[in-house]
Amino acid sequence: MIRVLVADDHAAIRAGLVLILSRADGIEVVGEAGDGAAAVRMARTLRPDVVLMDVRMPGMDGIEATEQLVREDVCDVLVLTTFDLDEYVHGALRAGAAGFLLKSVEAPRLVEAIKHVAEGDGVLEPKVTRRLLNAFAASAPKPARTPPGLDQLTEREREVLICLAEGLSNQQIGRKLYIGETTVKTHVSRVLTKLDLQSRVQAAILAQDAGLVPD
Repeated sequence: MIRVLVADDHAAIRAGLVLILSRADGIEVVGEAGDGAAAVRMARTLRPDVVLMDVRMPGMDGIEATEQLVREDVCDVLVLTTFDLDEYVHGALRAGAAGFLLKSVEAPRLVEAIKHVAEGDGVLEPKVTRRLLNAFAASAPKPARTPPGLDQLTEREREVLICLAEGLSNQQIGRKLYIGETTVKTHVSRVLTKLDLQSRVQAAILAQDAGLVPD
């Protein structure tokens, strides 16, 4: 059973998310939070598998809350966004969120995404990933040098890193590179370790920063 904490300051949206998730097989909603500080406190106590985190909330917002939860290795965080607020999305992904979804997401996709995150697969929407990364690249300063650890990657690990930047799931990476899904998971884990990253989303941003993703 996947334990989920829902954090959103709008009661109606929060109630809708809880309703959807409570009807899904294999998911249990263990709590609700109306702001980032409450989400952090509850997550520390309840130890959910995933926090479904709104970005804009009063007081401590979803970015700071995500950063704390990821830094403390409390749980994975899946961010909800309207996408037109790019600066908030960039901050959340930099903070280590496992992925992002639009608030307009359909119920089946939401459930699927939470299960992917709980399995360590992350969620990057292919249709909007490139737009997000390109917007980030255009608005954020480039690193002055090659990111530490990049030269430690094997050729296969670099290929996997590029696939992560393209928003591919483990299954899709396996098909593209003709390797098994278990092998993909191993490569992803090694990439994150060598680059000292917390999530595949951070890896995608690093690949964009380093110029590994073709236009």
